[in-house]
Amino acid sequence: MKQHISILFALLFAVTSAFAQTKAQADSAYINKEYAQAIEIYESLLQQGESGEIYYNLGNAYFKQDELGRAILNYERALLLQPGNADVSANLDIARAKTVDKINPNPEVFFVAWTRALINMLPVDTWGAWGIGFFFCTLAALAIYFFTKGVRWRKIGFFAALISLILCIVTNLFAFEQKGKIDHRTDAIVLSPSVTVRSTPSDEGTSLFVIHEGRKVSIKDNSMKEWKEITLEDGKVGWIPVSAIEII
Repeated sequence: MKQHISILFALLFAVTSAFAQTKAQADSAYINKEYAQAIEIYESLLQQGESGEIYYNLGNAYFKQDELGRAILNYERALLLQPGNADVSANLDIARAKTVDKINPNPEVFFVAWTRALINMLPVDTWGAWGIGFFFCTLAALAIYFFTKGVRWRKIGFFAALISLILCIVTNLFAFEQKGKIDHRTDAIVLSPSVTVRSTPSDEGTSLFVIHEGRKVSIKDNSMKEWKEITLEDGKVGWIPVSAIEII
């Protein structure tokens, strides 16, 4: 049994070391301005599993290659896994400023915008950890309430349990919201230099407007294989070929 455990730890160490070495090679290539090589290595690392840090570095490499659409795509993926990351947000804003399309989103209700910003302050794992922490705080407070005799301590236990329970529910809801965004991705980035949005899922459909590389869209109808109905931040709706976009 001990031998099996030793072998398992040895394999885990070897995999971790290989990953770190490969990432170091990619970082070195980026520093030496060998961006194509850095991109190739970062892409291979992502085949082993998603990483906000790798997506961020990959976005930087694509940005240096003037591949604006893919830079924004990977910044968005990094931000999805690491919401609240100031570096990712700053670089995403810089990349967006270079796009052709200027975005004028429809205004959100203050409460909705505030809640969204609050949820995006922390990643799913952190919200989940807070939820577990508040759950144990609730149990501890309930123990104080049920197993102490003093009225004062029972009041403290009751209100502490109530507050902890509310915070436990809220943080878990935030974690589920973040997890849902990761598992069910409906946003995409335009990678084609430009694409005509049409009234129907066909090249013969009426041309509505044109959007350009780097534009973020939300997929409204995902039922067709070759075409997707998309909606923009300003409420415009239409159909574009799936080859023009990539899911975040």
